[in-house]
Amino acid sequence: MSRSDPVLVTGAAGFIGHATAHRLLRRGERVIGIDNLNDYYDPALKEARLKTFDGLDGFTFHRLDIADAQGVARLIRENGVVRVVHLAAQAGVRYSIENPFAYERSNLAGHLALLEASRHAPGFEHIVYASSSSVYGDKPMGGEGFTEEEPAISPVSLYAATKRACELMSEAYAKLYRFPQTGLRFFTVYGPWGRPDMAYFGFTQKMLAGEPIEVFGEGRMARDFTYIDDIVDGVVGALDHPPAAGDHRVLNIGDSRPVGLMAMIEALEDALGRKAEKIMKPMQPGDVTATYADVTKLRELTGYHPQVMLEDGLKRFADWYRDFYG
Repeated sequence: MSRSDPVLVTGAAGFIGHATAHRLLRRGERVIGIDNLNDYYDPALKEARLKTFDGLDGFTFHRLDIADAQGVARLIRENGVVRVVHLAAQAGVRYSIENPFAYERSNLAGHLALLEASRHAPGFEHIVYASSSSVYGDKPMGGEGFTEEEPAISPVSLYAATKRACELMSEAYAKLYRFPQTGLRFFTVYGPWGRPDMAYFGFTQKMLAGEPIEVFGEGRMARDFTYIDDIVDGVVGALDHPPAAGDHRVLNIGDSRPVGLMAMIEALEDALGRKAEKIMKPMQPGDVTATYADVTKLRELTGYHPQVMLEDGLKRFADWYRDFYG
């Protein structure tokens, strides 16, 4: 697929943004990436992700904060952007307890800046943006997966509240200004080039260093771990299937096969070839017991069907980790 207009990918130095930009480039798209390269986690990893674009035709990068409304609007206007994949945000449930104003700026002001810039762009076609499974709040393990019809009115962290607020802002802008938007509620994304604040990444660091790992929730939590390549399938599929003018939708994007935390640790032990010394801890504030995506709507829209099982995905991550960190 090749078009003359570029796709703007925000958070292009981030985990999902980096992978999405590469996928778009491989199919012949031009991509403009933006990121502010903040120090929420090691900026060297973000810089290394950006280096993977060196020498690739069709990619340009701008160091820009998405909350810089004038800068974002100018970039969209000057480059004729009519499609946006908005993945930049302040991530992390626990960090939102310690640094709430970082979420106000990145998630709320940043999202609003993208909405304002897009609604003034001639011929604007579609925003696909990152929401989160955390908007659903907590739910006991077992039973059916989360569906998009569930009310999502009881967030248990500020991070979740900001993501739900972004959905509501997009709903209002879609109706007011008649441009299509899709919010993707991500479920626990993992894989090579991942985020160091995620449990599987931190466990790997400690296990390879011979240090014990802290297992929160006494190991009784479960997550719908979704491999990065499968996530990108859904992101690009959603981009290619915009809703009608004036419509806003939210879609789950996950694996639909939740795995218990202890089972994940066992799979990681197999991938790394060593056992973990575990320190069991109570659940931390803001955490949820389980996540489980019903992806029926995304599947019907795009044919989305996750392929990578957790055991294979963790082996790929372990291989990348050893190669990257030596």
